[in-house]
Amino acid sequence: KMPVIGMGSAPDFTCKKDTKEAIIEAIKQGYRHFDTAAAYGSEQALGEALKEAIQLGLVTRQELFVTSKLWVTENHPHLVLPALQKSLK
Repeated sequence: KMPVIGMGSAPDFTCKKDTKEAIIEAIKQGYRHFDTAAAYGSEQALGEALKEAIQLGLVTRQELFVTSKLWVTENHPHLVLPALQKSLK
């Protein structure tokens, strides 16, 4: 089951290192659901944090849920697929 409560990764004008550290700490505290969006600029830091947490044995990939959003400026038929592919990187 997907956790109802998740951690958002919208920027608060901190650096990516802070975002990564916050996500790893959230995993240690029990968070398993993380929310992001390409427009936030936090997808890479989130991915790096999740990879590190898995390597450290804090969590397995099967326990994690990551949600994202297709931004309104990319909500045009010819932009959807490229935007989703970029987000998944």
